[in-house]
Amino acid sequence: MSPKELLYIEDALGHAQYLTTQCQTAAGQLSDPTLRSQVEQLASSNQALFNRFYNLV
Repeated sequence: MSPKELLYIEDALGHAQYLTTQCQTAAGQLSDPTLRSQVEQLASSNQALFNRFYNLV
């Protein structure tokens, strides 16, 4: 893998991790169970994306 490709993966990992954290924080602050569930699913999706990118390395 080229250095440029590794930089792209590193950047993607950072974004996926940031979005996961943001969703988890937001879910913890929501009182509506339906909305909280949807945001938790977004967090889970972003974590799965992070894992896929991480496995490329």
